[in-house]
Amino acid sequence: MYRKFFKRIIDFTGALVLLLVALIPFVISAVLIRIDSKGPVIFKQKRIGKGGKIFYIYKFRTMIIDTHKNGIEIPHEQRLTKVGKFLRKTSIDELPQILNILKGEMSFIGPRPWIEEYFEFFTEEQKRRTDVLPGLTGWAQAQGRNNLSVIEKINYDIYYIENLSLKMDAKTVLMTIATIFSTEGAEITWDGIKEEINVLRAQEAKKQI
Repeated sequence: MYRKFFKRIIDFTGALVLLLVALIPFVISAVLIRIDSKGPVIFKQKRIGKGGKIFYIYKFRTMIIDTHKNGIEIPHEQRLTKVGKFLRKTSIDELPQILNILKGEMSFIGPRPWIEEYFEFFTEEQKRRTDVLPGLTGWAQAQGRNNLSVIEKINYDIYYIENLSLKMDAKTVLMTIATIFSTEGAEITWDGIKEEINVLRAQEAKKQI
């Protein structure tokens, strides 16, 4: 009953209230982004949602849009803006995902939505992490953000799905609040993402052998 009905009511009501409460920091962040660098305030990116369905996730833009300087491509990790670094460390860049929650594409609590390349190399068991709506935060994030290996993250996500309840969600929220005050593991570099995908690719290759 909670999974199918009450969780959505809590998500929608909570997102609506949070949008009103966070309106001022939302506007301030938008203004600072525009002052700091040219480009759109909101960044959209394809992510894997419930059932493996693709949707566009919303974030505050934290990187420059001009990826080349003097004809040379700027390394991915050097594209972060000054404001962007702060937004990422404090997770404020995730605030626009309130809109994804209102649209029913995400939940407050659930496995984080990853890019398509991850899903491509999931085992059938690992694909279970898409059995529920992806979340603004999740059980894996509450355990240690990006200090965990990709396999550990997936295992925590599956554990969450198997034990999904109001109590589980409340516990995840409380643990997430504790991790927010620590910037350790808050960010994952592009190289880190590629490394995680390679780990998943390797397990798929091993399975085929």
